[in-house]
Amino acid sequence: MLYAMSTVLILAAEEAEETGNIGLVLPDPYELFAGIIAFGIVFFFVWKWAFPAIDKMLEDRQRAIKGQLEDAEATKAEAQSLLDDYRKQLAEAKGEASGIVNAARESADAMKADIVAKAQAEAERIGTKAREDAATERDRALASARVEVANLSIDLAERVVGENLDRAAQLGLVERYLADLERMSE
Repeated sequence: MLYAMSTVLILAAEEAEETGNIGLVLPDPYELFAGIIAFGIVFFFVWKWAFPAIDKMLEDRQRAIKGQLEDAEATKAEAQSLLDDYRKQLAEAKGEASGIVNAARESADAMKADIVAKAQAEAERIGTKAREDAATERDRALASARVEVANLSIDLAERVVGENLDRAAQLGLVERYLADLERMSE
């Protein structure tokens, strides 16, 4: 390789002498040769120590990025799992809430029916008691009116006749008359 380079340099130098102005463009052959050797030495050291360090740094960087991607995937999977759990819990909570609302509605309907039944029973009881009280009061008023009518009838009959009548016999007579009137009115 050095032989080829030196040959190129020599040929370039000879040609420079022949053309004259080409020497202005081409570097001195010894400088060119020294530059190529310096470049080779620098390239050797870079290739021997810098490239492996750069390769190692790139591999470390690649591993770090790969690890970050794996961590991101794991985090994404965990987040998806949490989201699925959240959605499942939300669905269960909605179902539970719906069940609670339905149970409350059924309970309210049952309570309403119970309250209505109790109110109807109470209304019937009050109506029955009122009818019984009215019937009792009517019977009492009728009994009182009977006694009063009987006494008035006897007093009136004594005044008309002008003497005392047998009170017990007259009361029986009035009672029978009132009973007959009741039967006729029914």
